[in-house]
Amino acid sequence: MNRLSGKWMVVVSLLFGTFTMILNNSMLNPAIPLFMEVFEVDAVAAGWIITIFMVSMGMTMPVTGYLGDKFGKKKVYLMGLSLFVLGSLLGSFSWTLEVLIFFRAIQGIAGGIMMPLSMALIFEAFPRKERGMATGVWGVAAMMAPTIGPTLGGVIVEMATWHFLFLVNVPFGLLALVVATMYLKEVPTNPGIRFDRWGFLFVTLGVGAILFALGNTSSLEHLQDPLNVTLILLGLVSIYFFVRVEKRAEFPLLDLSILRIKAYSLSIWVTGVTSVGLFAGIFLIPLLIQQVYGLSAIITGLVFLPAALLSGIFMSIGGRILDRRGATGIVTSGVLILGGGTIALAFMSMETALFWIFFWMAVRGVGMGFSSIPATTAGMNAIPEKVVSRGSAMNNVFRQMSNALGIVFVSIYFEVRRSQLFAENGFSIEEASLQAINEGFLIIGILTLLTVPAAFMLGKKSKEAEMEIEKEEERKKA
Repeated sequence: MNRLSGKWMVVVSLLFGTFTMILNNSMLNPAIPLFMEVFEVDAVAAGWIITIFMVSMGMTMPVTGYLGDKFGKKKVYLMGLSLFVLGSLLGSFSWTLEVLIFFRAIQGIAGGIMMPLSMALIFEAFPRKERGMATGVWGVAAMMAPTIGPTLGGVIVEMATWHFLFLVNVPFGLLALVVATMYLKEVPTNPGIRFDRWGFLFVTLGVGAILFALGNTSSLEHLQDPLNVTLILLGLVSIYFFVRVEKRAEFPLLDLSILRIKAYSLSIWVTGVTSVGLFAGIFLIPLLIQQVYGLSAIITGLVFLPAALLSGIFMSIGGRILDRRGATGIVTSGVLILGGGTIALAFMSMETALFWIFFWMAVRGVGMGFSSIPATTAGMNAIPEKVVSRGSAMNNVFRQMSNALGIVFVSIYFEVRRSQLFAENGFSIEEASLQAINEGFLIIGILTLLTVPAAFMLGKKSKEAEMEIEKEEERKKA
């Protein structure tokens, strides 16, 4: 019993830190208009409060595997969590926008350390057949925080000053630090590995440039901006050179050979598509509730709550089923439910009762819980234990890219399509917005359903890979 409680305290300690970090990032979205007023800047400048976190986090993630293997996963995770608490405390004292953006970059670096190592530490604490349930519980942070964060942020802005958006992290972060120090177990390090400086240069430049451009893109005009086009091309070229360098590196920063493991590459595809669906919904639902139906931001927050709750519940259930029966049924079912719930949201009308939006968002929450984290766990289970931290880092980089792509796609589609319907088809602005939102959900829903074959193959390939790993482990024992 003591061993069991010790393992689960690892999950609890990681959940504290991860939830606080993700929640804080999502709380800042409704505060952007306030920051514009406080610092007397426009929306583009204030938007950097959000963008810099995403960029610095994405640039840090590729190096976390090396840091964890070299210096110890527990030690590096605690360093990241400490950095996040420090960035939060300093952020509350920001006297200019530039200073706040700098402290947000520190928070992003901390997040880039914490996210990949969280899953790696869970994989170290749990045997393969128990990881589904463990990652399902931990995944509650990743799925629920982005949906309840805007509501909580709005409440803080209404009832207190913006400084508390950062100060609220400090007590929870310190608690997470104490619990993590007590319960996380240090694992063997590999002090002999050397830093892949050329790989680091190309991957950080590539990921940073692409995320920088995507973070500045919310309309078709932004996508055509010469600076953004240049950054995307620079990012793609840098990633090309990164792949070339990694193939020859003795100690690669990211072991790209694991992409040849079908279960792992399929899991990245499935989780990428579900991430697009998650963040597309986070972007489109507020527009539907507030611009089309004219309801308040509080109602918007309430719409997300059933989805967040059911996502967390079914993530844990899905993890348990994954441990017992494998990935095929649970991940495939999750993608089908997610796709069906998303397509249902494409048929809203001006007369649709609010109940149906609650209902279909809740259905999407069930599908998200069954698909996202179970797919990630199945893919991670299929790779050798020695590269788990690198695999987790790569998985998080792809997820971060997917989040950004999802928001960019739906925001551009919404703006372009709404303008077209309003100007050329004689729609009112509400009708044009509703039609553009419906079409956005339809496209995302179809993309999700097209992922069903990949979800089905993921189950088959992950089972084959796990059997191979088990045979290899038995041969080494013999």
